[in-house]
Amino acid sequence: MVDRPDAAPRFPGLRATGRGPAWYRGDCHLHSVLSHGAELTVPQLATAARALGLDFVATTEHDTVRGHPEWAPPHSGDDLLVILGQEVTTRTGHWLALGLPPEQQVDSGYGIRDDTVERHLHRVRDAGGLCVLAHPYAPYPSGTSAYPYRWFDAVEVWNGRWSSDLPWNADNEAALAEWGRTLAHEVHRGRWRPAVGNSDTHLAGQLGAPHTVVFAADLSTEAILAGLRQGRSWLAESTGVHLAVEASTAARVAAVGQHLPTGGEQVTVRVEVSGVPSGVVTLHTERGTVHRAALSSAGTGTTRWHTTAGEAGYVRVEVRHPTRQMAALTNPIILT
Repeated sequence: MVDRPDAAPRFPGLRATGRGPAWYRGDCHLHSVLSHGAELTVPQLATAARALGLDFVATTEHDTVRGHPEWAPPHSGDDLLVILGQEVTTRTGHWLALGLPPEQQVDSGYGIRDDTVERHLHRVRDAGGLCVLAHPYAPYPSGTSAYPYRWFDAVEVWNGRWSSDLPWNADNEAALAEWGRTLAHEVHRGRWRPAVGNSDTHLAGQLGAPHTVVFAADLSTEAILAGLRQGRSWLAESTGVHLAVEASTAARVAAVGQHLPTGGEQVTVRVEVSGVPSGVVTLHTERGTVHRAALSSAGTGTTRWHTTAGEAGYVRVEVRHPTRQMAALTNPIILT
């Protein structure tokens, strides 16, 4: 939950505005020239984020927070929230520390055998931050994670463009498949890890592909992190993709990341999509793929599916292009 409106924020980020409850689009994994292999400056990244229509970004340089001051206004502002963070590159996997206090760095010189990572995760959480397992199947040394999903607050199941022939791109299909198996195991236990998607921008043209669309009480660091933590979010390949998902009974309605108490009644799941020409919408539960529908050549469509809480403990949505590349996917709606 976000703090009360009259409560002082635990950390301000670099801008918080009063835009109120809404769906906000943002990319929480990007690098400037301060990171190895990156070519963009902070002004270039800020300009690109605004041009794309993103509402927020997170600065996540490799193992340094030296770039935090560079994101001060005018690079951050009323139209672009900047969340302070870091990509922690350990010997056996990478993770994102989001919502750090200004210039507070997280140690990274360890691996899973050192029994150290959990201590650093706790420190980030104690400061009000969010810990995200990054690209768990990235096919390069130290990129593939040895850490279990359950140690983190969220999992980056979509890293970079959904194309396995990119040498720096994570194996998104493997990350998504493991997340799906973990979700099926965890939902009925009452504690599951939301999925996020980020570009891991290093080069021009990568920003926002993909990004995460999160429902938050406000455009502020605390509210955005709260929405991500609760799974009130879905993932999109670009700002041209739009998705609305709800599950309802005669008396109640729930959106992505929420619980729907069904009272044993029939549930109607409604999915509305635009921006994916000739795409395919699939609905998934713990039983796998349970429904499939085609979109028009214009990329729009609405599909409905009926179930009960006895048949499905949750439902989530994927939207893919005819080539099987992902266009959008959601966190689950939990049916109880």
